[in-house]
Amino acid sequence: MNMKIMTPVTAAVLLTAALAAPAEAEAPRGVDGLWKTGGYGLVLSVQGDTLKWYEVTRISCLPAGDPLRRLGRAADGTVTFGTAKGPVLTVRAEGRDRGLAHVTGDVADKDLTRIGRLPERCARPAREDPVTTFDVFWRTLQENYVSFAAKHVDWRAVRDRYRPRVNARTGDDRLFTIMTDMIRPLGDPHTSVMRDERHFFLGRRPGTRLPVGDDLKPRIDKVVAAELGGPARTWGEGQLAYADLPGGLGYLRITGFGGYAGESGTLEEDRAELDRMLDEVFTPSRIRDLRGLVVDVRYNTGGYDDLGLRVASRLTDRPYVAYTKSARDDADDPAHRGRTRSVTVRPSRAPVYRGPIAFLTSDMTVSAGETFTMAMMGRTPEPRRIGGATQGAFSDILGRHLPNGWRFGLSNEDYRAPGGRSYEGVGIPPHERTPVFTEDELAAGRDSAFDQAVAWLSRPLSATASPASPPRSR
Repeated sequence: MNMKIMTPVTAAVLLTAALAAPAEAEAPRGVDGLWKTGGYGLVLSVQGDTLKWYEVTRISCLPAGDPLRRLGRAADGTVTFGTAKGPVLTVRAEGRDRGLAHVTGDVADKDLTRIGRLPERCARPAREDPVTTFDVFWRTLQENYVSFAAKHVDWRAVRDRYRPRVNARTGDDRLFTIMTDMIRPLGDPHTSVMRDERHFFLGRRPGTRLPVGDDLKPRIDKVVAAELGGPARTWGEGQLAYADLPGGLGYLRITGFGGYAGESGTLEEDRAELDRMLDEVFTPSRIRDLRGLVVDVRYNTGGYDDLGLRVASRLTDRPYVAYTKSARDDADDPAHRGRTRSVTVRPSRAPVYRGPIAFLTSDMTVSAGETFTMAMMGRTPEPRRIGGATQGAFSDILGRHLPNGWRFGLSNEDYRAPGGRSYEGVGIPPHERTPVFTEDELAAGRDSAFDQAVAWLSRPLSATASPASPPRSR
């Protein structure tokens, strides 16, 4: 799946594991042929050194991007495909008719099933007229979106309302407005429509904010710096920060899970920069002296789940289930899911911090910031969540193209906490609710959530060992 930065465009970065063998002159026959993913609406065509992939619905078949070239093969027969920038995905046959695909940066594999031939519609150029574009847009969500029922949206009724408004003469401005009006009621930041750089719509849960734009963050940074008594030390293009606090406490702030090596950086480079920060922060001497740690993801733009798990691995000495995920895999049944995959936090071999954590969240904790929050819920001792409920957008973004060249994104995955609870659309609630970067707080230079976190960590150790049960989300 693609990364969770706030865009509908699928990202291609580095492979999660190094290849065990160099490229050979001929791709193994085991992966050659046609494969259909379980869910995700993709068909892969592997022929020798080339992989082509298609975005498929019952009425459409569009190339998912430029063909990928074979980069190498591992000892177990896993074949890697990518671009000049690096690997994009791997494919491995699992017997005669089954296989697995892994998109770089994802935290779980995708099931593959062999098929005999490409759908006939893949051989025909797609019509680019407004009606066809509308139909592909509606149909793609109809077959893949994961939570119409939870969002109380009747998607067929949406079609009945808006389809008559589209005809061969519908202009781009009108069509863009219709599409954004269709998905706005979903209140989902992982639903989006991008016409061009100037015309981009992103959903959001009603009554909440998103960590986008340039106006709010400098004001937040100023208040945080005042609480810390000065700027924190930063890494990763300023997205990673740490400061020691009085009383043996520490403060770790993460404003995104990606882009640590710059816009042109790879995931491997992001991992390396994150590891460098974690190594410099969680030294044996600091871990020995820390009485408590504040982890702040109240303003977090998302990114890669993989990087969130990497941070979590430095905050535990025992493995535990972070969350489970599954994808919608039935075009006719929105409630049907494919195989459920369990994602585990595994302790790092580097020094780890095991003490109490006060964990700051808000409605601007989005996407990979939320899966990181969920991954920390199974930690022992569980962090004390303080602030506001997260945004409620967990699924990876399923990026799609439209016949007219526009792009859009949607949510097709179901993330659940280890107990089986979903927080999609409502967010993970705090144990203690406080104002978070409200206009009153910012104007007064006040940070109630930070103050509450420090106060909680400064209590006797017995009082920070086991937080009370969180309130039920609505």
